[in-house]
Amino acid sequence: MVVTITKNNKIYSNGSIKSSIKYYICTFYASLLVIFGFIMDTAKNIFFGLLNIVTQPDILITDYIEVGGLGGAFVNSGILTLITILIFRILKIDISGPGISTLWLTSGFSLFGKNIFNIWFIILGVYLYSKSQRESFNKYVYTAMLGTCLSPLVTQFTFNLGTVNIKSIILGAIVGVLTGFLLPPLSSYLLKIHRGYNLYNTGFAAGIIGMVFASIIKSYGFALETRLIWTKGNNSILFPFLLFMFLSMVVLGFCLNDFSFKGYTNLFRYSGKLSTDFVELVGFPVVLINMGINGILASLFVILVNGDLNGPTLGGIFTIVGFSAFGKHLKNMFPVILGVYIGSLTKIWYINDPSVILAALFCTTLAPIAGEYGFIAGTIAGFLHSSVVLNVTFLHQGFNLYNNGFSGGFVAIILIPIIESLRNTRLKKDVNSNKMED
Repeated sequence: MVVTITKNNKIYSNGSIKSSIKYYICTFYASLLVIFGFIMDTAKNIFFGLLNIVTQPDILITDYIEVGGLGGAFVNSGILTLITILIFRILKIDISGPGISTLWLTSGFSLFGKNIFNIWFIILGVYLYSKSQRESFNKYVYTAMLGTCLSPLVTQFTFNLGTVNIKSIILGAIVGVLTGFLLPPLSSYLLKIHRGYNLYNTGFAAGIIGMVFASIIKSYGFALETRLIWTKGNNSILFPFLLFMFLSMVVLGFCLNDFSFKGYTNLFRYSGKLSTDFVELVGFPVVLINMGINGILASLFVILVNGDLNGPTLGGIFTIVGFSAFGKHLKNMFPVILGVYIGSLTKIWYINDPSVILAALFCTTLAPIAGEYGFIAGTIAGFLHSSVVLNVTFLHQGFNLYNNGFSGGFVAIILIPIIESLRNTRLKKDVNSNKMED
């Protein structure tokens, strides 16, 4: 039997996938996370796992699979993703590149840092900022959801600076709201500095805010300990699950794309610089294919370097998948990852060390540098990033979950002016050479 999908049926509207279909697909994958969680554990264990996730410190690096079990971690991730989808639905936002990247960042970081308690006050803070500007919350909703990368601050002030009581809860709420209120103007300003070459722009802003709060906490005599909770031994369980998810994306995208991969390589023409919405440029079906392919390869990378599939590394993989709708493709990611890998061969760490393998996954925040300036520039960016990212966490004490976005901002600020200067010098030489020939 031959099935033909035409532009006149219920799936398409004016040649594009209907918004409702995109919502159904996103909801399917979010629900899949919840279902997987309940397959992995009992309802009772999941409940207590979620309780642990909410109350335990969740600064970098805190693997929720260890804190709340496989069931609790995945249910937390699925619920938060479904909540984000519901918020988008209420606000009548069409699912596009920014929306997809936000959803998958939520999924990923809900496996190591964001939970069903600590995100709300930051979202409220961004909402209050929108009202103070007399603007629609729709304009800031992505900043609100991405800004929950500072959620560990809320947990720290609420549960982990002494006795838990009404005062600590109020203090945590105030810190969260204030954080959310500060994020929109700071994110907007910092975007101008790195000019969109750091995809995790909110992480750059969050790193600065986290640094200020960490300094305040320490100045009052509170000790902030480093944290490394990292699970091992789940590869045989998690890899088949990831493979199923990402293969299904490729198949689904292939079917929706008139049973072809047409348009996929068109992605490679774009640098990926903020804001490059692949959904608008090549269509949702091709984006699904890109997401699935990148997800499969990112998962295989972790396996091939003898790394561990756990909450943090799944966070990195899901982030790559999300930004495969908003700036990342194989051509601009590979040089940056290669740069991190070369760094692991020449520096004092190994590629499968926890922080380094996360750097290899999240370094793709700098993919636009490779997309705009070429392979060598991208490789240099990754090489530098692997050093910077391992040495900036102490500034914000792990309160900023998007540590690679913080690092990526600095790397972009340093590299872009140098690259532009060298490029301008070369162009001047070419112009002068042509004049002499004339």
